[in-house]
Amino acid sequence: MRRPALLPCTCFALALFASGCSHPAVREEVSLEENNAVFSFALQELQEKQEFAGAVTMVVRPDRIVALEAFGLADIASGRPMRKDSLFWIASMTKPITAMGVLMLVEEGKVGLDDPVEKHLGSFKGQQLATPTGLVPAPRPVTVRDLLTHTSGLSPAMPTAANQPVDTAPLAAMAILSGRTPLVSAPGAKWAYSNTGINTLGRIIEVVSGQSYAEFVQQRFLDPLDMNSTSFWPDVTLQASLATPYRKDKVTGELIAAGNSRFSQPLQDRKRTALPAGGLYSTANDLAQLYQMILRGGELDGHRFLRPETLKLMTTNQLGGMPKVSFADGMHMGLGFHLVATPVGVTESLSPGSFGHGGAYGTQAWIDPVRRQAYVLLIQRTDLPNSDGSEIRREFQKMAVEAFGR
Repeated sequence: MRRPALLPCTCFALALFASGCSHPAVREEVSLEENNAVFSFALQELQEKQEFAGAVTMVVRPDRIVALEAFGLADIASGRPMRKDSLFWIASMTKPITAMGVLMLVEEGKVGLDDPVEKHLGSFKGQQLATPTGLVPAPRPVTVRDLLTHTSGLSPAMPTAANQPVDTAPLAAMAILSGRTPLVSAPGAKWAYSNTGINTLGRIIEVVSGQSYAEFVQQRFLDPLDMNSTSFWPDVTLQASLATPYRKDKVTGELIAAGNSRFSQPLQDRKRTALPAGGLYSTANDLAQLYQMILRGGELDGHRFLRPETLKLMTTNQLGGMPKVSFADGMHMGLGFHLVATPVGVTESLSPGSFGHGGAYGTQAWIDPVRRQAYVLLIQRTDLPNSDGSEIRREFQKMAVEAFGR
C-alpha cells in the first residue's frame, strides 16, 4: 500500500488546520478563578460512587479556554481540594509530544518515516523474530513508522527489574535491549501498544538531534508554549499541588491512596530518566497551550511548531483496516495519535476523525476537528479496567459536547 508522504506547504480545506494558512485569531486569556459548574454536576454521581476523588475538566478552542472546572479532592486524607492549577501525572499523554518531536525531525529532513530504525540505532541490525518453532530473521526491519503506529513487534522487555521503577535506566540502554531482544510479532503485522517503541523514538530523537530527549522537549515544546508547570521532574513547589493517585479497595469500594511505583523518588531528581512513553507531569492550563497549538494547525503566538500538513498526516489512518486497533471500538491509528473512525460507546459524542490520547491514571485529551475543540479530563485513578473506555470519560465528553459543542 502506498504510504501518504509529507507534501510541500499547502492550504488544507479541513477546518481544523485552516488556521495554519491564514491569520489566526488573537487568543483570549482565561482566569483560573472563573467558575463553571457543568462538569461537577454531570460527574457528581460517579464521584459520589468514588469512581474518582476529584477532577479538573477543560474545553479548549483555538482562541480560548471556554470551560475550566476543578471539583472534589486532590488529596482525601488531608482534605486538600482540587484546584484548577493542580498537577497531574499525564502518563501516556506524553506520547503524542514524542511523536510530534519525531515529525519535527522529519520536516527537517533528518529522519524518514520509513527509515529502518537500524539506520539510527545500530542495535536493531539483524533483529530476529520469535516464532513457535524458534528464532528466525525478521521479514523486514522495524521502521520509524512502525514505532509511531504501535506495529513494531518490539518486546516489552525493559532493562530494569520487574516491579521496580522504570526510570532508572537511560534511554540508550532501553534501546539497546529493544534492538537485541527478538521481536514478538513481525513488523507491521499487528497493533500492540508498545511503551518500548515510543521510548525507542525518544532515543532516536537524542541521536539525531544531539540533545537529550528532555532537552529537546523543553526547547521545542515546553519553553515556546510557556508550559512552565510541565516537567519530567516536578519540583517541590509543583509537587505540593500534585493530585494523589487512588485505587478502589476491592472489599469496601472506597478509594485508597495508591502512589506511583513506576517512578523512583524523589520526583525532582534529574537523574531519573525522562520517559518518552509517559514521563510528564502537567496542569490543565499548560495543556491548553499545547492543544491550542494543535487546533491552530501547528502554530501558537507566532511560533510555528509543525506544518498543517504534518499534523494532517499524523491524524490520518496509517493502518488501513487492521483489526483490534487501540483500546475502544471503532478506532484507527495515526502517527502517535489514536483516531476515532466510527464514534461508538465511549467515543459516541465525538466527531469522526477526532484524535487524541489517554493516560494510565485516567487522564484524557481528545481533539474534535469538526467542532474545533479539545476536551481534557484530568483525574488520578490507578486501577480503571480500561482508562480509555471509562464511564467517567464517556460522561465527560457527552456533557462537553452538549454544553459547548453545538
